[in-house]
Amino acid sequence: MICSLIFALILRFTSAREVSLQYVITALSFIGLFAGGFLSGGKRKEKGWLIGGATGLIYSLVVLLFQYLGYDRLFSGEQVIYHTCYILIAMMGGILGVNITTNDSRRSA
Repeated sequence: MICSLIFALILRFTSAREVSLQYVITALSFIGLFAGGFLSGGKRKEKGWLIGGATGLIYSLVVLLFQYLGYDRLFSGEQVIYHTCYILIAMMGGILGVNITTNDSRRSA
């Protein structure tokens, strides 16, 4: 949310174009979803792929609802690919989060 606000302010008050920031925004989205999956998987401590996938799916659903209700458009083919990758990266974060927190708790016991 904070990144979205920062980029919206940059686009509004500077001469920067959305096309010039596209890769930065995409990279930050991937990092954010990986971190979200990692944290949710670490808190759950089991079934990281499922909880991470749910995190990515909820994100994609919110974006879809915003786009559909606000702009009356569904996802394009390119957006479907992006959001599939978002869900997969959140799953990977969830799996890693479960494995790292499980290994840490085994070491401390």
